[in-house]
Amino acid sequence: MQASCPILIRKRLIPPETIALTDDVLLYRDDRILVTAWRALHPKPSLERGYSCYFLQEGYKVSKFYRSENVFRHWYCDIIETDYSAAEDTYLFTDLLADVIIRPDGFVKVVDLNELSEACAAGLLTGDQLCRALSSLDALLGIIYDGKFSELTKEIETREGPVA
Repeated sequence: MQASCPILIRKRLIPPETIALTDDVLLYRDDRILVTAWRALHPKPSLERGYSCYFLQEGYKVSKFYRSENVFRHWYCDIIETDYSAAEDTYLFTDLLADVIIRPDGFVKVVDLNELSEACAAGLLTGDQLCRALSSLDALLGIIYDGKFSELTKEIETREGPVA
């Protein structure tokens, strides 16, 4: 674990919510990625804990979701915007709404594009944010469809530890 622990903040547009992720555990960080372990804010049998890798320049976060009893559920990828303040060592991760789910059997599902459209229509996203969201989604799907998703997941899998 890194000596300094940054402040991590998640901002959602729909529903509007900004939360400091104070219980997330920093596993690794450099200028390219940030890897965390976490417990669900509202645990339930279908989602208890997980790991996330924030790809700081690419505009997406890849998470490994676990059900209760340490059972892998699926990979969940959020399209995000990252703002970093070096002076305060704070990351603000804005959820740009489009998501990709990858099930253990390899099935890929893109979800929440309706929320992306809704946020744009309501003025919650700028045109630049919408363009970045679509570009990041396209790049992520290209990696997945080219069979290279493991290049992203290895950032988590090489840092996973025993269940806490």
